[in-house]
Amino acid sequence: MKRAVVLFNLGGPDAPSSVQPFLFNLFNDPAILDYAGPIRWALAQTISRARVKTATAIYARLGGKSPLLDLTRAQAKALEVELNARDRQITNRVFIAMRYWHPRAGQTAAEVAAFAPDEIVLLPLYPQYSSTTSGSSITEWMDIVERWHLQAAVHTIRSYPADLAFAAAQADLLQKTLAQAGGAPVRILFSAHGLPQKIVNAGDPYQVEVEMSAIAVARAAGLTRADWTMCFQSKVGPMKWLEPSLDQELVRAAADRVGVVVLPIAFVSEHSETLVELDIDYRHRADALGIAPYLRVPALGTHPTFIAGLADLVGNSTSDAGMSHLVSTSKESLS
Repeated sequence: MKRAVVLFNLGGPDAPSSVQPFLFNLFNDPAILDYAGPIRWALAQTISRARVKTATAIYARLGGKSPLLDLTRAQAKALEVELNARDRQITNRVFIAMRYWHPRAGQTAAEVAAFAPDEIVLLPLYPQYSSTTSGSSITEWMDIVERWHLQAAVHTIRSYPADLAFAAAQADLLQKTLAQAGGAPVRILFSAHGLPQKIVNAGDPYQVEVEMSAIAVARAAGLTRADWTMCFQSKVGPMKWLEPSLDQELVRAAADRVGVVVLPIAFVSEHSETLVELDIDYRHRADALGIAPYLRVPALGTHPTFIAGLADLVGNSTSDAGMSHLVSTSKESLS
């Protein structure tokens, strides 16, 4: 038996010259800008050109490209090894489909079709579901694979915000980072990528699932409710986004004279939002506010407990035990 596992992630530019087309792909996604096609295309062109200079400077701090693909490849390899070690009766192959840069879903679908699996498991590397992330990637995949007429059974893992292995791996990294505080009073900030408030108001479950993750990690780490809070980062544009913002929480921590430990709870890989935004920009902000210590928990990456948890999700996705993680593969269920 052959099983294909498709990991979905955001993607990122692989050279300075790909920053603008990457941004265009992002803003041309109807899940990001909900406008008619020609209007969205024009807006995506305008926004990507307006932001290319700033974005290129950000990626220049990372060597001119996003590290996300290399890190996702490492996760894919670790997951493939774990799955194949568990059951010799199933040949597992793990593929990567990036939403806004290569390898795109079309390329990956062709590779999956050539593999000719008996079943396909779709696994977003977004622990918390949003129509703008997991939903967008799965919808694109469904549109593309219709052309291939694959006969394989398809199982979709919707999200895993309170998965025990995910929480345990986060708690392990958190405890190791807390040890660096040397006993200084600190507040733990579970920081997630922000989302416009109007998307949540329309029924997107992202905010609720981020809170589920924070509670699960806090429980696994043995924290009290007074030890931590949730916040959001990466706001762009003038519209109202989810609050409190990370900046607001830094101001509050400074007023309370406590240090902070920032855990990127919605990011399972390092990329610009962690390596630049958290490690450089917000560290400078914390220094200016007199916050000490300012510590940042690493992203999960290939943490063995996290990878084992993903393997559990894949294995359970075809059984009754995994049904709570699944959504129908119809497009209507992803709206």
